[in-house]
Amino acid sequence: MLNKPKLKKHRAVNNPVPTIHDQCTVCGLPYAHLHEIFYGKNRQISIANKFQVRLCMNHHTGQHGVHSNIIFDLSLKRQAQEEFEKTHTREEFLKLIGRSYL
Repeated sequence: MLNKPKLKKHRAVNNPVPTIHDQCTVCGLPYAHLHEIFYGKNRQISIANKFQVRLCMNHHTGQHGVHSNIIFDLSLKRQAQEEFEKTHTREEFLKLIGRSYL
């Protein structure tokens, strides 16, 4: 029997291990994780267009975090769209994401 070589697990280049310099966008705590604002089928679009924010564990996955709080999630999506539309058109955003949050 041939032993299959074990593949090393690599962390995504766009999502390195958080450091003390990676501060939460909301509260400023260090070691904040990178959160893709648009997920699912739009996750890669989110990464490519920098629709990402740094969030501490509490604001990311905590009780009132973005994954538990739809109002917080929608506010991040609105902010991302507003920022995108400063340099692009709404039609371009609709082509990327498929809907408007404004």
